Amino acid sequence: MGENRPMTPTLWRRLLAEFTGTALLVTAVVGSGIMAATLSPADVGLQLLQNSIATAFALGTLILIFGPVSGAHFNPVVSIADWFLGRRTGTGLTARDLGGYVVAQVLGAIAGSVLANLMFDLAAVDLSGKDRAAGHLWLGEVVATAGLILIIFALARSGRAPIAPAAVGAYIGAAYWFTSSTSFANPAVTVGRAFTDTFAGIAPSSVPGFVLAQLVGLAVGVGLLAALYPDAGQAADHVVVPLPRQRPGARPQQPPRPAPARDLRRGSGQPVPQSALHERLVMSDKPSVLFVCVHNAGRSQMAAGWLRHLAGDTVEVRSAGSAPAKTVNPAAVEAMREVGIDITDQTPKLFEYATAESSDVIVTMGCGDACPVFPGKRYEDWKLDDPAGKGVDAVRPIRDDIRTRVEKLLAELRPAVGEVDRDVAGGGDGQVRLSARLSGEGRHLRPGGTNGV
Repeated sequence: MGENRPMTPTLWRRLLAEFTGTALLVTAVVGSGIMAATLSPADVGLQLLQNSIATAFALGTLILIFGPVSGAHFNPVVSIADWFLGRRTGTGLTARDLGGYVVAQVLGAIAGSVLANLMFDLAAVDLSGKDRAAGHLWLGEVVATAGLILIIFALARSGRAPIAPAAVGAYIGAAYWFTSSTSFANPAVTVGRAFTDTFAGIAPSSVPGFVLAQLVGLAVGVGLLAALYPDAGQAADHVVVPLPRQRPGARPQQPPRPAPARDLRRGSGQPVPQSALHERLVMSDKPSVLFVCVHNAGRSQMAAGWLRHLAGDTVEVRSAGSAPAKTVNPAAVEAMREVGIDITDQTPKLFEYATAESSDVIVTMGCGDACPVFPGKRYEDWKLDDPAGKGVDAVRPIRDDIRTRVEKLLAELRPAVGEVDRDVAGGGDGQVRLSARLSGEGRHLRPGGTNGV
């Protein structure tokens, strides 16, 4: 740490999100517990059901709201895991940020408990007398916390981060019932719940044992993650491409006939005006290429830099990530600077499905068959060494390998404009030929309207 710089507005904004989100989460936990005890005073099982449902839905919603700002940790063990797993690659929290997150989360949890007490006309602070100091309860916290860590980071490392709000909310709601401790799984929430002597409370003397058990659960969860996803610590450029699901039970559409002209790039199978088709297909003169990864910080940025450098304005270059890092990998920046390409002004960007939908070629980094294929797109998965955590000497060969691949791709993206116009003017058969060439001679094309799953 050793630095004495003031916190940036960006950090303050993230800390505000963590404080507010944690406060609202604890308000939901404590408030729903008070309401449940009021409405169902003689039925503890019904009280727990009401409390767990409210908590699960509130947590999922809060992750959706605050996730784009701070990551929606609301939990010191999640923040610690994020720092630990990203410490070598620079993709997680810094040690300084981690300290701020933990303080904001604990203060937010206390504020949430106070707010819930006040809403139900109770004393603002009423320390709980509910003793929860027992070995079987601590074991429950180890299990609950380990499962939470595994779910969150396994989703992120396997390309399913977009479903985290629903998955995490569902897990916590379920863990209320299958753990002896009713799944606190959160040191900040544990501290906050000590400030209310209600259904959700915990005696201050029981807090240290719960927090220690949660830290053990953190270690177990990270260990399981490393065993099940051995490349989890090298995820800086592993692809995550959210893909819309096909409606359950929907029948795949049949491939369109060559005539009348159909929009094969979108895979819709619907006739389109000749002028609109020409406008999109003529993009083979200036095609768009999208490089996709998780953090948009290393290989994808070098590939985008090479393509911009070699293609000039003849190709529209895009890159994005589902969980963008704060900055581009410094070793990648330096390696590219050595060959006269400056990517210092590039910033990791958030992936959006619309960007992939409007791109002609999608290049992913290191995900193999796990990556989805967009209908009507040319798709490539480049298997490259990961530059994360490496010095410039180790990054240079990766940089040169990327150049070779980019040069090959660029050579395939430059059909003569005359061929484009001829194919578009040739009607259905010509348009099908052009669409196939644009998507790599039909490679990875799927029947119109299907996503291959």
